[in-house]
Amino acid sequence: MKTLSENWITEGWIDFEYKKYLLLAYLQDVDVNFKQVKLYPPLADLIHHYSKLKSFAENKDQLRAAFPKLLESANLKEMKFNYKPIFFDDETMKQLEEIVAYALPQFQNHIEEGKSIYDFLESEMSLEPVGISPLYQKEGYLMLSQEDVKDVAIYKYKISLFQNSIDRFKGVMLQFIKSVRTSLVNTVEQIKLSLIKEYQDLPNPATYRIHSKYQIPLQESMIPISKRLLLKNVE
Repeated sequence: MKTLSENWITEGWIDFEYKKYLLLAYLQDVDVNFKQVKLYPPLADLIHHYSKLKSFAENKDQLRAAFPKLLESANLKEMKFNYKPIFFDDETMKQLEEIVAYALPQFQNHIEEGKSIYDFLESEMSLEPVGISPLYQKEGYLMLSQEDVKDVAIYKYKISLFQNSIDRFKGVMLQFIKSVRTSLVNTVEQIKLSLIKEYQDLPNPATYRIHSKYQIPLQESMIPISKRLLLKNVE
């Protein structure tokens, strides 16, 4: 997909019509991805740009700090470099403020559209345990299936706890193992037994199946939504 530069708002020609052209071209590509039910990376990218613009709108100093800078002098002994901003005048700031004011609702509308697609797809997906669930569920197998598709994608999952200076949060890592075709004989329960025999590092694994009522892109939509479902339902 097309992307916007991290500092697209301050890079290059500072002109409202030019920046509007860049933004609308990017959002047009986002629309194409959404129509193809490809939520990621477009949705995460939209949220990132929106958050950054929101900070710019609330703090002009951040906007000024985002300007490209020119190297003014260097102290090689102390390994220090002094930079000066390329733009700093009031007219430039006025142009940027107009661009930010125009771009924010554009990003917000597309984020809401992406979230609506996400919520609908999530509501049409079900999670169920395969076989008996052990007490330890932070590691195991995840089977992803879709309506009218016989192949099941099998992943090894691991839920970990991360911590930063402010809060703790959970994350899930998926490792693709293989794709297996189901049948009347080769059910998901039978596939689990085969996994236990083949991969003996998990003798009694927690195993879940997430099934989508719709056929959707695996990497761009089903996997991200499945990760969230797993985190919401597995302790």
